[in-house]
Amino acid sequence: MARDRDAEGRARSARPRDGLGRPLPYGSPDVPRAPEGVVRTAEQTLDEAQALLDAGRPFHAHEVFEDAWKTGPEDQRQLWRGLAQLAVGLTHAARGNAVGARTLRDRAAGHLDAAAPVAAVLGVDAGALAAWARGPAEDGWPRLRR
Repeated sequence: MARDRDAEGRARSARPRDGLGRPLPYGSPDVPRAPEGVVRTAEQTLDEAQALLDAGRPFHAHEVFEDAWKTGPEDQRQLWRGLAQLAVGLTHAARGNAVGARTLRDRAAGHLDAAAPVAAVLGVDAGALAAWARGPAEDGWPRLRR
């Protein structure tokens, strides 16, 4: 079977996904995904991602953070990378992959610590998020802004 590709020829899976981003069989009902490649302000990114986290959709929040990481100002990329990895860690936890969750949460914490000065300007307490990420796995989602 030919691979799904976008207009630029990059591989893109057209398979439907569940709420945690796992592929489903073709023809299954799809959970709508956050569109890729959207340029948002920092405030829009944080608001949209928080809403997705609050709805139990960390995989989709990761996609929002990844857009900011790829399109945002250079000085904010460490923050967005850390938040994207935190969301992936939460996705792994929700899927039952405790080892993957811990790995990504620890990696996220390092980026968040490094991004603390820039994050503070945006109202994000990166140090508190990093401490949360390093803590015990918990149910629920972190608050991104103070």
